[in-house]
Amino acid sequence: MAVSRVLSCLTTAVLMALVSLVVLVMLEAHCAACAGMGSCYDGAGRAQRCLPEFENAAFGRHVEASHTCGRPPEDFCPHVGTPGAGPQCQRCDDADPQLRHDASYLTDFHNPDDSTWWQSPSMAFGVQYPTSVNLTLRLGKAYEITYVRLKFHTSRPESFAIYKRTHTSGPWEPYQYYSASCQKTYGRPEGHYLWPGEDERVAFCTSEFSDISPLNGGNVAFSTLEGRPSAYSFEESPVLQEWVTSTELLISLDRLNTFGDDIFKDPRVLQSYYYAVSDFSVGGRCKCNGHANECGPNEAGQLACHCQHNTTGVDCERCLPFFQDRPWARGTAEDANECLRF
Repeated sequence: MAVSRVLSCLTTAVLMALVSLVVLVMLEAHCAACAGMGSCYDGAGRAQRCLPEFENAAFGRHVEASHTCGRPPEDFCPHVGTPGAGPQCQRCDDADPQLRHDASYLTDFHNPDDSTWWQSPSMAFGVQYPTSVNLTLRLGKAYEITYVRLKFHTSRPESFAIYKRTHTSGPWEPYQYYSASCQKTYGRPEGHYLWPGEDERVAFCTSEFSDISPLNGGNVAFSTLEGRPSAYSFEESPVLQEWVTSTELLISLDRLNTFGDDIFKDPRVLQSYYYAVSDFSVGGRCKCNGHANECGPNEAGQLACHCQHNTTGVDCERCLPFFQDRPWARGTAEDANECLRF
């Protein structure tokens, strides 16, 4: 019996060591691949596709909030279970740094042990459907977005939507809807399946993240390519390349979640319902079409790609003069599509 136990332990140890070795090899291969993607030319000087680093494009950027608590000062009463909740209501005062909950806290360094958050006025100030609260993030140039993530300090909204602009001067386009009342609030069916060949630039609506629980710390993560049939051939899909492209993002908080006790209009109850978000992050890369590995301010102070492969433009979207021997094309893993001299 003892021998069997020892053999079992040895077998487990060997398996764990093998798993660790496989994981290590995979991580090293992944890092090597990332390094290769970072260089626009290989060791022999041949052009190859290159990409800027993957980053949280929202970090440190200014977010414009249409409504923020504390303007004028007001009391709010967190539900039991919310961090900082107690028997007494608290104060939000934008003029007091200790009591302020402005939009700068959306994109600062997020420390789960010492959370800061942006907060809207409460329902006592009329914040509820059909009044929307908007959070607008301007990225400075086009990015290719992989995900948008929100971490709520209170319960998640009953209904909210994500919109994007593909071009700075373009219209707002719906990206994703979250609602326990998709049809009622947004006129959209809940859930949607795309068949190959259908237009993939369509916003889905889901009720998956619209329950009032948890009362704090709920996450919502939107993946831009989830449910898109052409995601597995992204490099050959101009439609999806445009779908993931965004210069601005807008979060429209449309309907608060409640326990239904707000119908009695008790002031303290109304003060317990408000939007609060502790982190707003956007995963993606500066859009350079496979022709640059860095982004930074240009001579005009505008964020732009540091173009290689004889390309130019804010997004490396065209060939340099006299390097137009063939039409411009996006760099891919198979072909860098370097612009060539006449």
